[in-house]
Amino acid sequence: VQLVESGGGEVQAGGSLRLACVVSGNTHRNKHMGWFRQVPGKEREGVATINSPGFISYGDSVKGRFTIAADVAKNTLYLQMNSLKPEDTAMYYCAATPSRMTAIQALGAMARSRVITYWGQGTQVTVSS
Repeated sequence: VQLVESGGGEVQAGGSLRLACVVSGNTHRNKHMGWFRQVPGKEREGVATINSPGFISYGDSVKGRFTIAADVAKNTLYLQMNSLKPEDTAMYYCAATPSRMTAIQALGAMARSRVITYWGQGTQVTVSS
């Protein structure tokens, strides 16, 4: 499975960005896909996950502001980020796993690589105040 992110950049607080992740390879094996972020010196954080039936889970810090969506026909995962805050500044990674679990479990398990997880190279998001 290969994942390639795009859409990062710099935006002022209150602005919006949409990240995209194109997935290729054995995509039919993916049970969960999601977005994660990491700031240097801190643990990787689960932002949002979506599973093959369409169940979604969000991290507490982004609920109500971020929206995850998947376009199966285009093999693309999106993350719409609204009302961005300086604390959203991080490297954002797209990931996929063939492991079975609930959407809530996937946020933590994938972030900590406790299950087989495939990662993209990341895209930087910087929010200025």
